[in-house]
Order: sequence, then C-alpha cells, then structure tokens
Amino acid sequence: MSYTISLTGKTAIITGSTSGIGLGIARELAGAGADVVLNSYTDEPEDHALAEQIAKDHGVSARYIQADMSKADQCRALIEQAGACDILVNNAGIQHVAPIQDFPTQKWDAIIAINLSSAFHTTAAALPMMRAAGWGRVVNVASAHGLTASPYKSAYVAAKHGIMGLTKTVALETAEEPITANAIGPGYVLTPLVEAQIPDTMKEYGMDRESVIRDVMLKRQPSKDFATVEQMGGTAIFLCSDAAAQITGTSISVDGGWTAL
Repeated sequence: MSYTISLTGKTAIITGSTSGIGLGIARELAGAGADVVLNSYTDEPEDHALAEQIAKDHGVSARYIQADMSKADQCRALIEQAGACDILVNNAGIQHVAPIQDFPTQKWDAIIAINLSSAFHTTAAALPMMRAAGWGRVVNVASAHGLTASPYKSAYVAAKHGIMGLTKTVALETAEEPITANAIGPGYVLTPLVEAQIPDTMKEYGMDRESVIRDVMLKRQPSKDFATVEQMGGTAIFLCSDAAAQITGTSISVDGGWTAL
C-alpha cells in the first residue's frame, strides 16, 4: 500500500502561530491542503492579514482567532469558536531564564500556563470534535528540553517534560480510536527571533557569525546546523498522514542529534 499526503477537508488549529515555528507549521499544513486557524494573544490587522495571505497562497480557508493561551477559558473558547478541529497543534510558548532562587513566581506561572496548561485545555475541547468527525491528530510542539535539561530554565524544562507526559496520556486515552497524539521536539530552530539574536551574540563574544552559531548557539546541537520551521511543518504533516496512523504517544526529535548525547 502506498501513502499520499493530502489534508484537504481537514481543519488545523495552531496556537501561537503568527511567527516562528507555529507560522511555519501553519504554512506547511495549508500547503498540504488543510484549512488553518492562526492564533495569538494580539488582535491586530496584520494578524488577520497573515491569515488572508496564507489563504491566497495555498487556496485554503485561513482565519485568525485571538485567544490568550494563559487563560483557560480562552484556550477552550478558541477551539469552540473555530467550530471544527481535526488537527490540533499546541505550539504556544514563552521563555524566561533565571536561577531557581531568583525565578519570578509570575514568570513561572505564566510559562506553565502557556507552555503546558494551554495544551490540556485545547485538547480537552478538541477531542469531542475529533471523535465526532471520526479522525484526529494532536501534535504538541515540545522541545529537546522535553527530554533533557539546561540550567536556569526550570519552568520551561518542567513544562516541556510535562508536555511529553500529556502527549502519552492523550495517546493512551485515544488508542482504540482513529486519533493520535504525538510531540515534536525541536532543538535550535532558525526563527526570526533567533536570527535577531545573532548580531548581539557576536558582539558579546567577539566572534564572527559562523563561530557564534557553531560554538555558542549550537554548542549542544551536534549537527552544528539549525533546524528550519519548514522541517517542523514537514514533520507535523507526516504525523497527520495515514503513514503515521500507528504512531502515537511518542516524540520525534528534530534537534540535530542534541538528545542523542
């Protein structure tokens, strides 16, 4: 049996998707034929224009729905307002770096809410829709930090480890249904945010661009090369395909060998 990948007729909701990995995944899913719902906490004209551009580029339906992923009721309302959810990509996330004894409580609470609890709320709202449709895919964007740790990132590491556990639980609860739940574990991905950090890092270390990327930013990434948002999107498409119908409750690391160390 051969497998072709077409997501035509499926609706994909991607949280935190107006930039970076989330936007990359949204564009790739749209390219595979899925109707997409973009999300962020803002509600600016450019947010809606981004959805309009994706619709124009790929000939699909694309909408933007504002929802603050730190608020449980807004997480669930996002799914309800979308009206359908065949593919749920939980991508929204924030970061803060500090030693545990200095880590602000508000930052801890916000990171746990946005990086972990939001995925619980959106999944809880989406599963009934997937069951009614007789098909579903939950794709959680975790991190290499879902399998390993770094100092000064206590909340982020805790949240990403939690996402791995949540993924497994959802997979077990849907194991006898045509619904899967998996995680993608990015390492360093070349997003606009990361690109913007390179000049400052060059100044900080007195290094050229190539040395900063290889020896500082990608110190823990054995490939010494960034992953791309398109690769994240391609991985998501694979997990949504029929070829991946028996892949559930696991993670795919797209980290250049980081977690192999």
